[in-house]
Amino acid sequence: MFGLYHTDGLIEELSKVCPGRVSTDVLLSGLTTFRIGGPADLVVEPASVDQLKKVLVILSEREEKYVVIGRGSNILACDDGFRGVVVRIGEAMQQVSKQNAIIVAQAGASLSSLARTCALWGRGGLEFAAGIPGTVGGALYMNAGAYGGEMKQVVQEVTAVDQTGRLFRLDKVDMQMGYRRSILQRKSWIAVECALQLEERDPLAVKALIKKYNQQRRDKQPLEYPSAGSVFKRPEGYFAGQLIEQAGLKGLRIGGAQISPKHAGFIVNMGGATCSDVLELIRQAQKRVYENSGVSLEPEIRYLSARGLDQIQ
Repeated sequence: MFGLYHTDGLIEELSKVCPGRVSTDVLLSGLTTFRIGGPADLVVEPASVDQLKKVLVILSEREEKYVVIGRGSNILACDDGFRGVVVRIGEAMQQVSKQNAIIVAQAGASLSSLARTCALWGRGGLEFAAGIPGTVGGALYMNAGAYGGEMKQVVQEVTAVDQTGRLFRLDKVDMQMGYRRSILQRKSWIAVECALQLEERDPLAVKALIKKYNQQRRDKQPLEYPSAGSVFKRPEGYFAGQLIEQAGLKGLRIGGAQISPKHAGFIVNMGGATCSDVLELIRQAQKRVYENSGVSLEPEIRYLSARGLDQIQ
C-alpha cells in the first residue's frame, strides 16, 4: 500500500506544480494497452512542458525513483506494480500545429490521430503510423515503424528534457535512430515535442493509403484483444511471427495470455492475463524458436517491474 510518500511531503509538492493531476495507488492495468499490471504508488500527469520540467526537478532533487510513460502501448507491467512515481505524458500534452511545411506535435499526441490530421492537411509520409496505438513521444523513443516507414524518415528536430529539467533540441542526426532505438533510450531523455518534415500530397491519396494500411492491420493482427503490439523485434532475415508459428506455438495459452492464433508475433490478453502468464509465453517462444531454427528472439516490449523499466531478456 501507498505509505512513504504520504509522510514526506512529495504529494503536496507535486500537487502544487500539477494541481488535480496527482493520484495514488493507480493500477498500471489501466495505463497500459495490455491491461495488465499492479498498482503504482504515485502517478502524476503534467499538463505542460513547464510542469513536466518542474516535476523532474523535484524528483531529481529528492532522488525519487520514477518512470516516464505515454499510453503504455509497448509495456508489460509487473503484477506487483511499481514502487515509485509514474510520470505520464498524455492527453494534456497533445497539441499539433502546422508551420508552413513543418508539422509540430507534442509528445502526448496520439500517433494515429496525428497521421490522420496530417492527411487532412495534405501531408504525406506518416501513413505507416496511422494504426500504431502509441504516442508521439513513445514513437520517437522506439523509432516506431511499419509498412516500410519509420519515424527517422520524417523527423527533423526533437525537443527533449533531461532528468534535471534542462530543455534542449536534437536534430535527426543527433537522435541516432535505428531499428527500434534512439538516443532517448540510452540517455534517458524525454521527448516533449517534435518537428516533422512531410511531403505535400493529395489528401485523398493519403487517406486512401491510411485506409489500406488499417485494413491490412485488421485482417492480420488481433486488434480485438488487449496487447502490447509485436512482442519481438524482427530478427535479421526472418519474421518473428513466422518463426513462432513454425515452432508450433501459435495459439498456445497460459492462464489468460495467448500467442495469437491470428498472428503469432502477438501475445494477447484473453481476459485476466497476468504479467507472469505473458513472461512465461515469451520464454517458451524464445526457447522453442531457438531449438527449432537457431534464431534468438529479442523482445521489443519493455518490462515495467517494481524496480523500473527494463529490457526483457
